[in-house]
Amino acid sequence: MIYKVLSILGYLGVVFFLGYKGYKHTKSSQDYLLAGREMNAFVMALSYGATFISTSAIIGFGGAAALFGFPLLWLTFLNIVVGILVAMVFFGRRTRVMGLALDAHTFPEFLGRRFNSTFIQKFSALIIFLFIPLYAAAVLIGICRMLEVSFAQSLGISYEMWLVLVTVLVALYVITGGLKAVMYTDAFQGCIMAGMMIFLIVFTYSKLGGVISAHQTLTDMVHLVPAKLKAGGLIGWTQGAKFGTPIWLVIYTTIIYGVGIGVLAQPQLALRYMTVPSDRELHRAVLVGGVFILLMTGVAFTVGALSNAVFYKEFGQISIAMAKGNIDKIIPLYIEKIMPHWFSGLFLIAMFAAAMSTLSSQYHVGGTSLGRDIVEGSTLSTKTSFKTSQIGVFLTVAAALLWAWILPGSVIARATAFFFGLCAASFLPSYFLGLYWKRMTPLGAKCSLVGGFIFSMFWLLFIHLKEAKAIGLCKLFFGKVTLVAGATKGSWIWLLQWVDPNVVALPVSFLLAIGVSLFSVPDKSVVDKAFKYFTS
Repeated sequence: MIYKVLSILGYLGVVFFLGYKGYKHTKSSQDYLLAGREMNAFVMALSYGATFISTSAIIGFGGAAALFGFPLLWLTFLNIVVGILVAMVFFGRRTRVMGLALDAHTFPEFLGRRFNSTFIQKFSALIIFLFIPLYAAAVLIGICRMLEVSFAQSLGISYEMWLVLVTVLVALYVITGGLKAVMYTDAFQGCIMAGMMIFLIVFTYSKLGGVISAHQTLTDMVHLVPAKLKAGGLIGWTQGAKFGTPIWLVIYTTIIYGVGIGVLAQPQLALRYMTVPSDRELHRAVLVGGVFILLMTGVAFTVGALSNAVFYKEFGQISIAMAKGNIDKIIPLYIEKIMPHWFSGLFLIAMFAAAMSTLSSQYHVGGTSLGRDIVEGSTLSTKTSFKTSQIGVFLTVAAALLWAWILPGSVIARATAFFFGLCAASFLPSYFLGLYWKRMTPLGAKCSLVGGFIFSMFWLLFIHLKEAKAIGLCKLFFGKVTLVAGATKGSWIWLLQWVDPNVVALPVSFLLAIGVSLFSVPDKSVVDKAFKYFTS
């Protein structure tokens, strides 16, 4: 226990030193909001990756992998191909160059200036400010569950107290140091995370006799799949789920598609493209980012699935039974009960790093969305801009803490997927088409933004079973859990309850963006300004 405490204190010492360094180098709004546009490729790539991958990916989705098995590795594939390669090559360069042309400092400001619309800027910022605390809460829950399990026998600190302590620690350097402090600490934290995940995968495979033996062991455990999962369509942890069943729809529409595509419209990630001085840094960041994502999600999902075999070998129970039904506790229990004692302390630091790197970025983007984009409207002085952004960060922190306090167990993966999907349906068409299509109009962007948001929320509240049942609005208004709950069991209408909102809302949002733009007129002066640094 002493080793764990000393390790954490040493880690926090470095983090706050880097946070102080960021604070000392933050002299202007551009420093606070965009790290002065001077970050190098390595820092940018690790900051992007550490922001992208958090305890929600490692603990939340790692727990989901224990439940659903190896099919979640398709999300790793999309994370690398879409979240790194496509994002950096096809979105990063044009965002950086257009951001300079428009003098944009935040993601909502980028969209607002691209279409010369205060409404777009403020509505985008409102979505981010209202809903990113839910995503931040998922990350916060992940690290606090890890701390709860790790120190259960020694310190006796409750889960709720950990929520408060971690929140205060992250808030201190985000509120004072801005994006420079966030990115410096992200890079340091990313290095720690990578080292721990390499050891984790090597140890897990050695525990099961090697790669082939481990996978064969898990395959042979098909008879241990819980009856509820079998009824939902899961065949086995290596075999996957039967096509078209409820579990297949959850895996491929909510987890893989929703998160895998939604990454392209994440405001806290898009902001990173504008922090580097040239395209060269973005190109160099692809390799670093790709390897980092492979180590993070690939290892977490593989170990999550294999934890069933290890737990069964050691304790005669599969993962979900060990965690007493709460998948958010599976990875923390695996670290505490299976890994060497010395590693649990180091891994705890890695999870601290994963949580703090993502939380800091979430708090920063949520706070600046309120402070700069909603309140000040890009018109206040530098001194006042600092104050409004810092107040916005404080309110985002408070909202995230409240969500983490009230959300139920096994919610990390769901909350993350919800935010990714909502961002994709709301922002992606306007963002992508705004980068490449000069014919895209402000009216098309407005209709896409509002229409995508409304359609996504409607599906979430009245069609998608998990959220509709938990929130209860459909039951209140219509007397049934979802609008399609009365359909014949097994029919395609009945199965819509497991189709992620983003599967329907994103195409609708794209159709609105293109269709309305074709029947409206773009502002030529705004288009010329946005594309002035592009040769074609």
